[in-house]
Amino acid sequence: MAAQGTTTLEIKSGYGLATNAEIELLEAAKEAAASRPYEVVTTFLGAHTFPAEARGSGAARRHYVDVVCQEMIPRVAEQRLARFVDVFVDAHAFDREQASRVLRTADEHGLGVKVHADQLADDGAAALAAEFGAISADHLEHTPAAGLDALARAGTVAVLIPGASLFLKMGRYAASREMIRRGIPVALATDLNPGTCPCESMPLVMQLGCLLCGLTIDEAIVASTINAACAIGLADRVGSIEPGKRCDLLVLDAEDRRQLVYRLGSPGIHLVIAGGRVVT
Repeated sequence: MAAQGTTTLEIKSGYGLATNAEIELLEAAKEAAASRPYEVVTTFLGAHTFPAEARGSGAARRHYVDVVCQEMIPRVAEQRLARFVDVFVDAHAFDREQASRVLRTADEHGLGVKVHADQLADDGAAALAAEFGAISADHLEHTPAAGLDALARAGTVAVLIPGASLFLKMGRYAASREMIRRGIPVALATDLNPGTCPCESMPLVMQLGCLLCGLTIDEAIVASTINAACAIGLADRVGSIEPGKRCDLLVLDAEDRRQLVYRLGSPGIHLVIAGGRVVT
């Protein structure tokens, strides 16, 4: 990721789906971050989907939601392992009622909230994210106008993930022009994960944001820097070149910033500086 210019990143759990496994994932992320010059924010995503043993019955699903809310979130908060709690709202994951309980529990424990929203269908998840004042909502490929209006009123950052839409061959991408017209801050993310978007390259995601989501080049740059920083609550420390912020710089072997997005898959990166230190 550093070689592709990323110096600040969010790491989410969500692949353990059991209390100890979720805790270990967050601990591993913290440990990895401590030895490197990058800014890392951790997010608890135990409400990513249901473990295999909980997918067959309503009772088993209710029990897993109990575990997330009564065991996982309290431990994450007590051990300060994450800054945010995320939940995936989908027909195959958490419904609105279950997601509301997760988000409410996160709020009660002093954790910020995020939502995986409307990726595969209009599940009303964007409106739910707005209702809870989520700092960000991810995906949003199927969000209707009413959901976008709600996000605009809430000031929630819309995190576009075109790489996942491409990798899953969905043929549908988030409506960035409608978002920007409403004044919704738009960010871009790789969604690096082993299932739906194994991509470490933010320059590639910026290119996809322009080609598939309709962003301009400068909008893609803003979406990958200061707006992305806003989406993880770090806009006061990273995301722009200002006195008092971290010295995170991407130096291009190019005549113009537009070449970062023009050369598909070859961004022409000369060097990357993280926290004032040349890292690649």
